[in-house]
Amino acid sequence: MSATAEAMGKVITKIKLQNWDDLTLLALGKRKRAPRAVEVDALVDTGAVKLYLQKSVIATLGLRPVRTIVSHTMSDRREKRRVFSPVDLELLGRNGTYEVVEIPDTLPNIVGQIPLEDLDCVVDMRNRQLIPNPAHPDGALYDEYAESWTEGSVG
Repeated sequence: MSATAEAMGKVITKIKLQNWDDLTLLALGKRKRAPRAVEVDALVDTGAVKLYLQKSVIATLGLRPVRTIVSHTMSDRREKRRVFSPVDLELLGRNGTYEVVEIPDTLPNIVGQIPLEDLDCVVDMRNRQLIPNPAHPDGALYDEYAESWTEGSVG
């Protein structure tokens, strides 16, 4: 890591990705081969919103385009970006399903705030690493409300 990156507190983490469509077809018995998968490095960016993957990673996973969005960049430019079919994202042993926003191969893969919050991961800036939320070591804890509680409910 360069001195500039260290000074900025850059946090890089490994992520595992699987094509969600492949997983679905496998579960339905309509696919025999293992899902297309890849493990890559990603920049943790709490200022970003979604999961952003390089064009080459999207091609490796065989994702399909689903729509186009307008994205606002840090330099206050508006850019059209393609959104692709979901992936299963594994991060620190926790999994979630997320659509993917395409970025050029010149940018790093980026894990933004939505997957970070959903998987209950936090940035440890002192050690410049991503960690599971220490308050919930057994996994993400969701605030959910029910109309009535039945016997045996947790709560």
